Amino acid sequence: MSQAAPHVIVFANEKGGTGKSTTAVHVAIALAAKGARVAALDLDHRQRTMGRYLDNRAATIKRLGRELPMPRHATHDGESLPRYQALVEELSDGSDFLIIDTPGRDDRFARLACQRADSLVTPMNDSFVDFDLIGQVDPTSFKVTRPSFYAELIWEARKARAKSDGGTIDWVVLRNRLQHIEARNMRRVSEALTQLAKRIGFRVIPGLGERVIYRELFPAGLTMIDAREFGEMGLGHVAARQELREMMGALGLPEIALPLFA
Repeated sequence: MSQAAPHVIVFANEKGGTGKSTTAVHVAIALAAKGARVAALDLDHRQRTMGRYLDNRAATIKRLGRELPMPRHATHDGESLPRYQALVEELSDGSDFLIIDTPGRDDRFARLACQRADSLVTPMNDSFVDFDLIGQVDPTSFKVTRPSFYAELIWEARKARAKSDGGTIDWVVLRNRLQHIEARNMRRVSEALTQLAKRIGFRVIPGLGERVIYRELFPAGLTMIDAREFGEMGLGHVAARQELREMMGALGLPEIALPLFA
């Protein structure tokens, strides 16, 4: 992989509460743990969830005196286009992957980031409330009637990317917080996603489950990669680590060529 062109992974969804930042951090750490050079940019200057998560991780590394996989990271000010461009350039330099976390709202920098994406990841909860962001369904048959505004926005981003450098955007819809209840609703959401995926061209993969574990990891900046820091691991940890492995495999990110000698 060329040092001059990192693979850009953008996590984007204009609806909050979908586990977007938690997933972005886990992907960043998983890649860094494999030896990739990873950089992360948080575009949400208000909440700074990814930025604060990684700040907490840096503090834990300092406190414990241990080496943990750690990406370079920065947070945008939300205002300046030159600042955005400078951060993207700075973080891209020498990186294999650049992970960009966007705000859960319409944002001009998020739109710019989507156009730059090689992999565009849209996490969603398994409900028609979240599905409505990308598509509308008939209330009786639950058949897809039309794409929604966000799907149209991504369509425009794909056209802009193709026009700028001939590149393509792999759009992945990530089903987070899958539950084992309301099986009929889950099936209906799944069927609607399958219909819409064929219509507008995205892939659907399973993401991270609804687990208290993820929320408890935030203050220390830890992830499911950091098993040694947990002490005794319960079944919930084991299941969550398996979810993460399956998600990373399904994302289909490029493998990096690691140096023979460190």
